[in-house]
Amino acid sequence: DFLYSVGVDISRFICKFAWRKQNLSANNIMVGFPKITVITVCMNAADALERTLKNISQQDYSNMEVIVVDGASTDSTPDVMREMSGLISRSVSEKDKGIYDAMNKGVGMATGDYCIFMNAGDEFADTDTLSRVFGRDRCADVIYGDVVKKGSDDNRYVKHAENPHNAHRMFFCHQSSFVRRECLREFPFDIRYTMSADFKLFKLLWKCGKKFCKLDFPIALFDTGGVSNTHRGDGISQNIMIIKELDGFLDRLRLLPRLYFVLFILRLKSCMK
Repeated sequence: DFLYSVGVDISRFICKFAWRKQNLSANNIMVGFPKITVITVCMNAADALERTLKNISQQDYSNMEVIVVDGASTDSTPDVMREMSGLISRSVSEKDKGIYDAMNKGVGMATGDYCIFMNAGDEFADTDTLSRVFGRDRCADVIYGDVVKKGSDDNRYVKHAENPHNAHRMFFCHQSSFVRRECLREFPFDIRYTMSADFKLFKLLWKCGKKFCKLDFPIALFDTGGVSNTHRGDGISQNIMIIKELDGFLDRLRLLPRLYFVLFILRLKSCMK
């Protein structure tokens, strides 16, 4: 009887595992898998928004919701939102105080276990990205991976994420990260930092002992036309302010010189133009 009961338990476990695996590949609601909130913020970016939403719709992971936060666009963005209404769980179109204010609004509307910000123009690296990330238990507050960027020659290259540490800059792209919704509610983006609020968020999470999990594969295709990517000097200046706000003397001594050096080089190049 004992051996029989053990055999039954093993059989049940195998069947349960097989069902879970089948449920992962099928386009059904995935019982037992985390719910993912994909938040997309945009303003007057109809083509980029359409590209991003179509990419999201191709994910084979069904336990997700999509939230679009539009900054009261005056182009055809509202038309794209109506056309993609079958994919979008919730949306809002109204004036905001900048991209991080819009991202905070998205978090306020989210019901998922984890949130990822795929802003207009960004895409998932592959159709099974979410399945690869959440097909197993990660037990982390922040899950992040590599990002694919498009160079000036239109060739794509992988920018590898670094191991978690207290740094002078982001050690991964926020488009390639999933953050527990509770963390984003506890530490909303500081909208005073219009370029570097994500840097402050992840520095705070690291300092508060939140668990980071690094994955060794690309999560997202990054649109290099983003705001912080085209205003590098402003972003570095804000990183300096954040380090002064959050880090102690020794970390400031370690982190600030390299930022001041880069800022000096950028300003020197600007003066030489």
